[in-house]
Amino acid sequence: MNSKTSKDATETTAKANHQCLKVLPFANEQDFKDAKRGFIAPMPNNGIINNSKGETVWDMNRFSFINEDAKSPDTVNPSLWRQSQLLMKGGLYKVVDGIYQVRNADISNMVIIEGKDGIIIADPLLSKEVASAALELYYQHRPKKPVVAVIHSHSHADHWGGVRGVVSEDDVQSGKVKIYAPEGFMEAAGAENILAGNAMNRRAQYMYGSLLPPTPKGQVGAGLGMTVSTGNVTLIPPTNLITKTGQRENIDGLDFEFLLAPDTEAPAEMHWYIEQFKAVTAAENCVHTMHNIYTLRGAKIRDPLAWSKYLDETMAMWGNKAEVMYGFHHWPVWGKDRVLEMLKTARDGYRYINDQTLRLANHGYTMVEIGEMIELPQKLAQHWSIRPYYGSMSHNAKATYVKYLGWFDANPANLNVLPPVKASKKYVEFMGGADAILKKAKTDYDKGEYRWVAEVVNHLVFADPNNQAALQLQADVLEQLGYQSENGTWRNFYLTGAQELRKGVNPIKGSTTTTPDSIKALTLDMFFDYMGVRLNGPKASDKKITINFNFTDTKEKYVLRLINGVLNHRSNTQAKNANATITMTRIDLNRWILGEITIDEEIKTGAVKINGKMEVLGELLALMDTFDTWFNIVTP
Repeated sequence: MNSKTSKDATETTAKANHQCLKVLPFANEQDFKDAKRGFIAPMPNNGIINNSKGETVWDMNRFSFINEDAKSPDTVNPSLWRQSQLLMKGGLYKVVDGIYQVRNADISNMVIIEGKDGIIIADPLLSKEVASAALELYYQHRPKKPVVAVIHSHSHADHWGGVRGVVSEDDVQSGKVKIYAPEGFMEAAGAENILAGNAMNRRAQYMYGSLLPPTPKGQVGAGLGMTVSTGNVTLIPPTNLITKTGQRENIDGLDFEFLLAPDTEAPAEMHWYIEQFKAVTAAENCVHTMHNIYTLRGAKIRDPLAWSKYLDETMAMWGNKAEVMYGFHHWPVWGKDRVLEMLKTARDGYRYINDQTLRLANHGYTMVEIGEMIELPQKLAQHWSIRPYYGSMSHNAKATYVKYLGWFDANPANLNVLPPVKASKKYVEFMGGADAILKKAKTDYDKGEYRWVAEVVNHLVFADPNNQAALQLQADVLEQLGYQSENGTWRNFYLTGAQELRKGVNPIKGSTTTTPDSIKALTLDMFFDYMGVRLNGPKASDKKITINFNFTDTKEKYVLRLINGVLNHRSNTQAKNANATITMTRIDLNRWILGEITIDEEIKTGAVKINGKMEVLGELLALMDTFDTWFNIVTP
């Protein structure tokens, strides 16, 4: 067999996956009934959506091997296979009269709410093209009323990036369309993926399996949805902010009541209830999977205790009158009892993670030990809605430990460990060299001791990344771990790692959150903070530069000071001793960041003016690092 191709499941993996069928309640098919309920029409063109250039930005036809009648293959955990079968049910659905969902046109759902004179769109997906296609599907089967409002439930891009596919900025600015969002939305939307954005984007390729082929040995979904669209990510700032729990808004004749839930699944997030439909949404805080306290792509750790309390508050406010709960991933549930069951399960699941992690930590157990020890009680563990398809008990418990106690486990031996390459070389030396390690590792691989083999062979890979036998064995073991994983993102991480060990890093084209809309969303403070992140401190350690910025269109003034390898900035001031003063518009700054113009060109036309030493701007920019998205992960 070609060493670069995927392998079959080993006997150990096949047995582990078959065991899953015995311990989980596969006979309970209520989710399949709910996922089919209200179906109106499939996505046209076999689920393929193209952009204006004819490039495909969404293609569910690639996953046609996942259908409801297909038996889970040995290379996929049966529970994850079941979740993907449910996720594949896409198209236009009626939730209740007046509320409709478009599912599986992206990783998220778009919800259309029918008001008195128009429609309200909640969470218009990740990219413009898929949002437009989703709205068109709705219009093919419902009256073509105008969009009068958009609601963003929270600050993650897959819930606002398609906004220009459903409304125009002109209509928003004229007042024809209102955009509602929770307090802090723009700050969170602009900042969360910027300062560490390059690292997050690379890790997201692993997390969502975007580099993997959709096959039973490759990508089969991410638990939260199948995958992410690759179209144009857009953003229009909200016109109306929800600033307090209990805030009521009449939107096109419908009575909404809101609950703010910050620092849960997103830094800015909210739930709401619509009186006329007796319909509640808990946004992404209550869906058909355990969610992430810490997301593997990398993000600030979330608060499981607050998460639990906001779900309890949702139950207290609306639980006794809600007849349906819909969300922006997965399928709805109907009936008061089912709504309360979902909310209770999620509430208790996140509270359990918080409290039991801290209980074990207070007994002196470490982050890694807790991640191995903690398990949900049987009643919760048997509920499909809290199965670890996207988040997991292991990485959520570890994140909770870090949230309260940080990365250090208090063992001084772990206080200042060697970096991976140096440590790996010493491990290989102590273990008797590469040949001895490979011989022992292959024996343990044949025994099915995959976690241990992955740990050991990783040292050999980092000590000698040219050792092909080590690369191939590490790929094989990561692959089997992926095949066994119930968690979609774990599977994608394992299998992407295996693929890159075999084939190397192969860049692909994908969507980016660094778009004109996201750049405009950055405050100048955020932008200058990002410049500070890009500054190469060692190179800049002996430099002293002071530059004034004067933005004529926004009337904002800033001073930047480079000293001690740090770039500081202050607003509403100018330095008298500045090396240069740059006068320009914020619009031109945005165009410059996006590479649409150069400063030299704008100086020639007079659009940008520099008083003082013109060369200092170039000197400062020369100290900025450029980030390569395609850095190595599974090799040094």
